[in-house]
Amino acid sequence: MTEQHEPALILKDLINIASRQDELPWQPFRPGVDIYPLYGNGEEGSAAALLRYQPEASVPRHEHIGFEHIFVISGSQTDGNGEHEAGTLVINSPGSQHSVKSRAGCIVLAIWEKPISLSFSDQ
Repeated sequence: MTEQHEPALILKDLINIASRQDELPWQPFRPGVDIYPLYGNGEEGSAAALLRYQPEASVPRHEHIGFEHIFVISGSQTDGNGEHEAGTLVINSPGSQHSVKSRAGCIVLAIWEKPISLSFSDQ
C-alpha cells in the first residue's frame, strides 16, 4: 500500500507576486496584514505563509520559539534590526523577540520552525 501525499505547491515567479497579488485568496491575519497560508496551521509544528502588509501595518512584539525565516519579496519591513528591503532574507533565532512594521507596505515569505508566542505582546 502506498502512502498518499499532497501534490506539490508551486508558486511561479514568486519574486513578482506583488503585480499578481490579487490572484491569491488572502485571509485576514492581523489588522492591516493578510496571510496566504502555504502549509501548517501556525498553532503546532512548522508553517509557511505569504504575509501582505498594508502601509503602516504592524505585528506586535512576539517571541520566536523556533527559527523564523523572512524573505522580503516586495516593499520593505522594519524590526529591531533595521529596515529590510526587497531581496533581503532575515533569520530570527529561537528566543528572539521583535515587533514588525511596514511603512509603505510589503509582501514577505515567512517560514516558521515552530509557532510564535504573542503572550506578552505590546498591543
